[in-house]
Order: sequence, then C-alpha cells, then structure tokens
Amino acid sequence: MREIQFREALREAMTEEMKRDSTIFLMGEEVAEYNGAYKVSQGMLQEFGAGRVIDTPIAELGFTGIGVGAAMNGLRPIIEFMTFNFSLVAIDQIINAASKMMQMSGGLFNIPIVFRGPTASAGMLAAQHSNAFENWYANCPGLKVIVPSNPADAKGLLKSAIRDNDPVIFMESEQMYGDKGPVPDGEYLMPIGIADIKKTGNHVTIVSFGKMMKVALQAAEILQTEHQIDAEVIDLRTVRPIDYHCIIQSVKKTNRIVIVEESWPLGSIATEVAFKVQKDAFDYLDAPILRVMGADTPMPYAPTLIQEYLPNPARVISAVKSVLYQN
Repeated sequence: MREIQFREALREAMTEEMKRDSTIFLMGEEVAEYNGAYKVSQGMLQEFGAGRVIDTPIAELGFTGIGVGAAMNGLRPIIEFMTFNFSLVAIDQIINAASKMMQMSGGLFNIPIVFRGPTASAGMLAAQHSNAFENWYANCPGLKVIVPSNPADAKGLLKSAIRDNDPVIFMESEQMYGDKGPVPDGEYLMPIGIADIKKTGNHVTIVSFGKMMKVALQAAEILQTEHQIDAEVIDLRTVRPIDYHCIIQSVKKTNRIVIVEESWPLGSIATEVAFKVQKDAFDYLDAPILRVMGADTPMPYAPTLIQEYLPNPARVISAVKSVLYQN
C-alpha cells in the first residue's frame, strides 16, 4: 500500500489504462499544456503526446460531441470537464446522444466514454459553480454514475469506468484532490455498483457518498465517543447503479437510517434510497427515514451562509438522535 493524493490516484488510473489500450485518449480544457486545471493530468502530455492528451477550446458542447462520435467509431475517450457545472453546456450530447445511442441504434453502437471532473461545492464559488448534479445524471437510463470518496476507490473505479462499454459519469470533488489515502500497489480494478461499509455499527445506518462521506464519518466518530451511539456508515460509491442490497441488509440490522447528501432535496439520491428502504424494509424500521441535505436554494457566496447551506456533522448527529428518539 502507498499513501498518494486523490489526483495522483486518478492520474495513475488513466496512465495505466492508456498504456494498456492505444484507443484511449484524454480531452478537455487545459488537460495538456497546463497539466490539468487541478493537475490531475500532470505529465501525461509528455508521456502520450498531443494526439492522445488534447487541449480543447472553451466549448464543452463541441468537444463532448467529438468524444461521443469517437466512441461510436471504436475509440475510448475520457472527457474532462473543468467542473460538472460546465457540463450543462454539453448535456444534450451526454443525454440525447451518449446515453441513448445503444438503444436507438439497436445495439449497433456502444459508447465506451468516461465524462469526469469535479462536482458540487468547492469553497466560495457561488451559485453557478457549486451544483451537485449526481442525481441529475443518475436519473438517466444508459448512464452509470460513480462518485468516489477516497484515492483507492477513485483509482479502482476509474479504471473500471474506462474499460466499461457504456458511458460513465465519474464525479470527483475539487476539495478532495489533495487528500491522501492508502492505495494498493500494482494494478487493481473495483467493480461498479458495489457499496462499501466504512464503519460497522448496530444502532443506526448512515448512508452517503463522495465528499459528504467525510461529514458522515466525522458524525459517526462523535456519536460513538460522545453519545455511545454505534452508527454503521455506508459509502455508496456509485449512485447508478445503487447497491440497494447493502443498504437494506444494514437497515434490517439497525432499524434506522439517515441519508446524507449535498444536493438539493427534491428528486435526490436520498429520496430514491428512502423510497427503496420503505418499500423493501418497512417492517424493520423503528423510526421515520431522515435526510440531511443541502439547502433548497442556489449556493450562496458568503462563507457563513455556505456553512448553513451544507450538511455538517452537527446536523447529522441531530438527525441520528432524532431517529433514536433522543432529542
């Protein structure tokens, strides 16, 4: 095992796969000459050349369309968005082309493409650069949506995404690129669609993904040490497909669930998980399902308002105590 940064884990995944398969290329704004906006692709231009690490204009719709067309013709593109907020410019190509082409062509065209880049908030970036769109893309049949929370998962899941024959949305956190964590030596892949129990427990299930896992785990630690509440914490890792089996088995043990997610409440991943739990584990529930979400408003700029907007350990602890009837 090695301790490496999140960005390094992503770079290793792309580099290993590009060495293995000459049809893979990386394309996006500043990925080549500038070594990536967040230095994820640092050194890759020197290693693979301008034919496989390609700088683009600020034209997401254009280069996303090029990527989809390349995937239809036997290549395996990795399309980097500087932020998934900018993917809205290209959403027609992602939804109406990439996700539907397999069905619309009667199985003639696979679209082996990865769309990756940072999602959700990252400091004081205000409303237009802070949106969490995981649930938007997870709502679309034909796409797989991955949101890793640590370097090891990021590397193993990105390698699997690159090898997948379907379009994959791979969403990272700008605030996690510098995070360090243990990553296995050598090549490894992680299966898409399998959740991970980060902490076992008996009193309540906490479900989250991406950078909100930090909030969930911090809350679980405080609950354990200060309140003697033993929380089980599940990292979904992928939000399409969702590992419902893992969640349901945990709820059958703990009889309570709190879901933590950064996005707006309506139509969220948390809403879908809550539906599935009440449908398949209703008789095991000893309390209502609670969600801890981002505020139902555009992201503010002021840091004091951001603190009020985002889920935090205190809000998670309050929700857990509520489902345990301790408030």
